[in-house]
Amino acid sequence: MQIVNWMSRLPVCVAPDDTLAKARTLMDHGRFRRLPVVLGDKLVGIITDRDLRQHSGLLDSIKVNAAMTANPVTVSPRDSAEEAAELMLQHKVGGLPVVDNGKVVGIVSATDLIRALLNVIQGVEQILEE
Repeated sequence: MQIVNWMSRLPVCVAPDDTLAKARTLMDHGRFRRLPVVLGDKLVGIITDRDLRQHSGLLDSIKVNAAMTANPVTVSPRDSAEEAAELMLQHKVGGLPVVDNGKVVGIVSATDLIRALLNVIQGVEQILEE
């Protein structure tokens, strides 16, 4: 159960110099709770809806780099869903950027991992019914 099979591919990203208002608009429009922050092709951080809530009322005047988490925990597309889940629990985060050769290729959330778990459970139930 590799992450590549469960991640959202080519996530919407923001730049460190974008405003929090832009990040909020992107999150609202796409119904996301987190966005990778990239400088060129390089991942430099992650911004979450929680970060934005902490700066409500100031979203137009604050840049993403002032509120983001720098150097976020990441996974590779070849990592397992189990490894991603362990990292999320260990670091108390709800999602991880997926990075391949230094480039953001996806994002995996707790919701994605729950889908993977349900897929496994349904597969086991089918096997047991046979």
